[in-house]
Amino acid sequence: MTESAKLVAEEMEQRLDDLAEAIQNRFDRITEGRFADQIRVGRFSGDRDAAEGGSVGCDADGLPTERGGAR
Repeated sequence: MTESAKLVAEEMEQRLDDLAEAIQNRFDRITEGRFADQIRVGRFSGDRDAAEGGSVGCDADGLPTERGGAR
């Protein structure tokens, strides 16, 4: 492999590493808020009434959805 090809490969590897880190940071910011919000509203409190079908929850965008399966 020529010296210029090595430099290009190393630069591309660094750019991909930076991109992967940026994506991971973005994912962590998005999921952190949503997970914390779910805990605050008692989603994981073990309340069987809230966990059973038919209750209202939120989808990935935070919009209300009716849980309980297809009708």
